[in-house]
Amino acid sequence: MAQNTIGANGGIVRDARSRYRTENREANGAHGAYESETRRGGGTPRAEVTVSRASAPADVAELLGAEGPVVVRARRMFDGERLVQLADTWIPADVAETAGIEQVDTGAGGIISRMREAGFDQGAEAVEDVDQRPATADQAEALGVEEGELLLTVTHVGRTAEGRVVEVTRHTLGRGWTLRYAAPLD
Repeated sequence: MAQNTIGANGGIVRDARSRYRTENREANGAHGAYESETRRGGGTPRAEVTVSRASAPADVAELLGAEGPVVVRARRMFDGERLVQLADTWIPADVAETAGIEQVDTGAGGIISRMREAGFDQGAEAVEDVDQRPATADQAEALGVEEGELLLTVTHVGRTAEGRVVEVTRHTLGRGWTLRYAAPLD
């Protein structure tokens, strides 16, 4: 099936049907789903990444079952010069160490590919919740919106086949995104 990679508003399509498939995440050496999707849509992806150890927010720490510091990958994602997404990922420290993902450049396919290679395969599905959250002052300034403006937030929870949560990523999307999903019909 041909995939339209440009949204109705001309922005980036975040296609939940295929974005995490290995062949898409690693296409042409892409460092993950965002880079691959943006390129397919004719954009110019770029990311600024910082990696640190810190405490996770309470809701994330509960999902991870983590006490104490976790590895935090904070990404500012651009299409050309326009910042289009803020993405924060929290990973249990033992998973990050074993998968070798505490450096900025995690190679083709990004952290999901490195986790799979290290034995932390996220299995057949990831669960993503989409909601709206008011932009914080920092988010508003970064994304060029008004403080308090409702922004789409996608919270990705990656689990192994055994049920262990190995990644929680909160994607905060700026303007111009199309979210694409598919659901089976009876």
